[in-house]
Amino acid sequence: MLLRMSLLMFSMVCGVFVFYVCLKQTSIHARTILLELQQIEKPSRNIFNLLEISNLHYPNPVSFNRSECARNPIRLFAILTNQRSGSGWFETLLNSHMNVSSNGEIFSVPDRRVNVSTIVKTLDKIYNLDWLNSASKNECSAAIGLKWMLNQGLLEHPKEIVDYFNCRGVSVIFLFRRNLLRRVVSTLANSYDRYAKLLNGTHKSHVHSKEEADTLSKYKPTVNSTSLLADLNDMERKAATALEYFNTTRHMILYYEDLIRNRTKLKEVQEFLGLPVMKLTSRQVKIHKGPLSEHIKNWDEVANKLKGTSYESFLQADYSS
Repeated sequence: MLLRMSLLMFSMVCGVFVFYVCLKQTSIHARTILLELQQIEKPSRNIFNLLEISNLHYPNPVSFNRSECARNPIRLFAILTNQRSGSGWFETLLNSHMNVSSNGEIFSVPDRRVNVSTIVKTLDKIYNLDWLNSASKNECSAAIGLKWMLNQGLLEHPKEIVDYFNCRGVSVIFLFRRNLLRRVVSTLANSYDRYAKLLNGTHKSHVHSKEEADTLSKYKPTVNSTSLLADLNDMERKAATALEYFNTTRHMILYYEDLIRNRTKLKEVQEFLGLPVMKLTSRQVKIHKGPLSEHIKNWDEVANKLKGTSYESFLQADYSS
């Protein structure tokens, strides 16, 4: 009986000891995880603060005097996008902000993107407020930028442009369109009107009245169903390549469809650019409304081509208007 009691006491002592050791190890492990999380967060916050400081600029333009606004900091941005992805509409929204100057599709002119030197020279002029056009708000601008298409030298010199963006503290706004089939339709219709000039002999890529939109939407393009899958794949690949190249920049990703459905996205954009939040407006009117079946001449052929593929969802309406 004595031996049994001794064994029981020994077992109890061992049990308490093991429990204490395990509890201590668990506590140490939990503390280690907490410290690791803190170590991860602290540099992130410091880097974020450094980025916020480096994103503030005080340009000294040679073409005019900023006067009393010289002490107001300016943030630099670039909208990286594709043609017919809603970038024109988005830029008019940004420019409706009293403190934003987005200078349009600057690199549509080939001479401005001949090589890296000409690109940098152009960017320097824009970000120094010496690029003057109708969008310029000059003295009291709080954010200055441009719209840059992926096929306008951007993907030919990614390393140099990324280095420039990071060095100058340029914030990148990616603007893409989820439904690439709608982009195809918009591109074909716009290309047709470039020569047909349906609006009283004038070509307009964007319109400001329902009557003009209705006139342009009457044209139904024929989509090349033979190359359609390859074309859609190529669009996706280029967007993915751009995201990969510029993922080290300070950036945000926007989708045209999200801007249509949820205007709070515009608030996020303004906060991203460090702007006072305002209601943004645009006079532009959407051209191709409603289901795509109403805007593609060879709809049945296109629908059959995409059914059963990863692009089948493009056949459905993706927003209400």
